[in-house]
Amino acid sequence: MSQARYIEAKQKWAEKQQARGFRPRAVASSDRLPPGQKLTTSFPVLDLGVQPEIPLAEWRLSVGGLVERPTTLTWDEFNALPQVEDTSDFHCVTTWSRYDCRWSGVAFTKLYELAQPKPEARFVYFTSFDGYSTNVPLAACLDDDVLVATRFDGAPLTREHGGPARVIIPKLYAWKGAKFVSSIAFLADDKPGFWELRGYSDTADPWKEERYQDPSSPPVPLFPNPEV
Repeated sequence: MSQARYIEAKQKWAEKQQARGFRPRAVASSDRLPPGQKLTTSFPVLDLGVQPEIPLAEWRLSVGGLVERPTTLTWDEFNALPQVEDTSDFHCVTTWSRYDCRWSGVAFTKLYELAQPKPEARFVYFTSFDGYSTNVPLAACLDDDVLVATRFDGAPLTREHGGPARVIIPKLYAWKGAKFVSSIAFLADDKPGFWELRGYSDTADPWKEERYQDPSSPPVPLFPNPEV
């Protein structure tokens, strides 16, 4: 499927749910498998139809915005940071989940410590080498299972799954974990990302089924500037 057709299909899906009056759950489920999800042992590949090939010698991760110490890391500098391994579950908004995914990389909290965000920073905005973007409250990024992953199940992260590095935020739907991540910006105000502009939830809690915008909230433009 082409990039344009894929984006159109997912946008229409969100619009259809909104038209049906979809509302997120007020109380979160306590089950390991979030409501509306089906367990799988496979790992489907979902992206914008572009899988950029990034030579490691050219790879950079910039960390900036409202920080005391903006920094840009090369691949070697990034991998020289303390490495962590974490096993977590993975929940895609397209209703599949996979248990016990083993990721390795650099904890988000380490990047937070390096950059030293200013007190007014309350949101994090991730952008990617393929033009993707997404927004996450800073508080949701500071859990100890959030990381920029470079390895999956002990092997280097493949390009189809967002390599050489992608963001993992297990407690949110997976579109909040940007593949091919290239920059992290700390912001004072929320800034909707690629799918959020197209009708998907800002908060994305799988246990509350926060898949799409709440129909009771102000309307969100579903046709942003095509350069997004």
